Amino acid sequence: MVDITQKQNTHRTAIAQAIVQVGSQETIDAIKNNTVPKGDVFAMSKAAGFIGVKKTPELLPDCHPLPIEYAAVDYKINGLEIIVEVTIKTFYKTGVEVEAMHGASVVALNMYDMLKPIDKAIEIHQIKLLKKTGGKSDIG
Repeated sequence: MVDITQKQNTHRTAIAQAIVQVGSQETIDAIKNNTVPKGDVFAMSKAAGFIGVKKTPELLPDCHPLPIEYAAVDYKINGLEIIVEVTIKTFYKTGVEVEAMHGASVVALNMYDMLKPIDKAIEIHQIKLLKKTGGKSDIG
């Protein structure tokens, strides 16, 4: 791990995105109407994303354990795409961009898992950092 003992705590924010593309409008309708056999896709995926954020330092060996002081998962449907945004905030010595991207990845994977019985054309795209503030370099 990188030595962060000399760094100062600052307010840090990161927003990451993942896009889940489904194969048909019927899949979008099933999500909206909460008729997916495995349950409420948005609620379950949000919970999975929160777990993913919290478990990041356990899975990525160079990530420091840090206090997650705020986490949010938001969804926007655009045609056959579900745009997932994960926002993470903390007041700490190191950034939260990996936690945000990991959370977005886990949300997308959970959506894939829940939807695969009804849609074989699901794809995950564009897992990326949209914004990062509070460290040496801001992005977005």
